[in-house]
Amino acid sequence: MPRSPFIRVLALGIGVVLVCPVAVRAHEKWFHDATLYPTDWGAVVRFPAILAEAVALATTAVVWLWWRARRGRDLIPGPEILGATEADRSRFYAVVPLILGLHIALPLIVLGIKGVLFSPNNVLPGHWLYWLGTAQIGVGLCFLYGGMTRLGAIVLGAAWLLGVGVVGLESMLENLHILGFVAFFWLAGRGPYAIDRLLFPALEPSPVLARWAMVSLRVATGGALAVVAFTEKLANPALARAFLQTHPLNFTPWLGIPMPDDLFILCAGTTELIIALCLVLGLFPRFVILTTWLFINMTLTIFNWVELVGHLPLYGVMGILLVWTPREEDQRAWVSGVLGEAMGRRQELHTGGR
Repeated sequence: MPRSPFIRVLALGIGVVLVCPVAVRAHEKWFHDATLYPTDWGAVVRFPAILAEAVALATTAVVWLWWRARRGRDLIPGPEILGATEADRSRFYAVVPLILGLHIALPLIVLGIKGVLFSPNNVLPGHWLYWLGTAQIGVGLCFLYGGMTRLGAIVLGAAWLLGVGVVGLESMLENLHILGFVAFFWLAGRGPYAIDRLLFPALEPSPVLARWAMVSLRVATGGALAVVAFTEKLANPALARAFLQTHPLNFTPWLGIPMPDDLFILCAGTTELIIALCLVLGLFPRFVILTTWLFINMTLTIFNWVELVGHLPLYGVMGILLVWTPREEDQRAWVSGVLGEAMGRRQELHTGGR
């Protein structure tokens, strides 16, 4: 087979694999009582979960080799193809902390008011309802207005650590993306459109730190997806079966290739794990994100505003990753856009204005 048709067939095959799980991308624990279905971590080293893990690792390895062969070029081109220059991207990156601030602030405020920690299934007990609920609201306001943002990131990280003791390690690992936002705002601040830039320039981060912000956010988001692939599917098929009985989202009969629920759950968990690993490693991020987005939004009409609010942070991260890359040219544009004149003002403060 000629190389070009082979590449197209391979791309189509990987695309089909990536599409399969997202029809059940709605978090089972958000909409079904999981207390009767504890995660069986021992299942991770037993059949069939161990087979799913092997398939996910092997597929990711093939995708990585393909990524290397393409020299890090995504299947979907970036904004450069439509004329965006490095200066244009720098101006866009200046807005990114504001965009991400809004996407994390709104869920923190709404969930804090409702008395849950980071996701709808983590109901805060007793006095923690007041302490951690108020902390979420306060941090949300810091990110919304861009005031004391880096301090807010520290408080958010502390809330995540306290959550390990309050609602459990597993629940916090399912919200690992929260630590990604902690790292992002500590490393990059809230950008030029923020109270911090106007009133507290001494709190601005250094360019060296800012370079790690997007990588940290991408890795943590992928890590959260990987954890959920296990806790809601591969290591907890009983929960996934109960969820599908209540919400019949097994779409394979509609395609004329009906799968039993158990096989569908296994395929869903495997593919979700592949997506997570690709995000962590930064493999074909635009293709992975657009494919996932297409189907992740289909359940919004079923699970309405609860899913919308819960997934807002994910939407924000994925939207930015459609543009940002870790290439040196993009990193220069990123640091210039996020810090801009703050780099000069920071130097002035350190030199006493001389």
